[in-house]
Amino acid sequence: MHSDNPEDSGPGPGPGPDPSGAPDPSRPVAPLEQALHAARALVLADLEAGDVARPDIVSLVEESVAHRRWWVEQWPEGVAYVSGLVAQDVQDALLERYGRWPVCPVCAEGDPHALDVEPELGPDPHWVCGKAGVVVAAVGALGAAAGPGGTGEPGGTGGS
Repeated sequence: MHSDNPEDSGPGPGPGPDPSGAPDPSRPVAPLEQALHAARALVLADLEAGDVARPDIVSLVEESVAHRRWWVEQWPEGVAYVSGLVAQDVQDALLERYGRWPVCPVCAEGDPHALDVEPELGPDPHWVCGKAGVVVAAVGALGAAAGPGGTGEPGGTGGS
């Protein structure tokens, strides 16, 4: 007896997409997607470390990831730079809307200032205090480096 239900049709030309939308574990994830997912996770970890991962700010991460997907499609050799670029994009977007982030946890004296991402275009990005000339943490590891409130809520020291 023949069924009109595609699930009952037996073996066909190959497995179709998973109806749940879950990725097929038998198919490897492309390096671009791996890099984009890693960049998203690292920047979100830094936002969480400062307790600033609100929905409107997470949307900034998503916008950057979408832009950087296009960017790497145009320049595939830049895939190793995506994490640092997403971190910089989010930092720039936060500066425009809310103020400096992440605030330097190293310098207790003087005006609060933001950390910089170094290298600006390179692999293995880190948050660096330009005033003290020290590496504070790798992108994605601010939680381990920040003191109480050190990289918290953006704002107060320079928005637009």
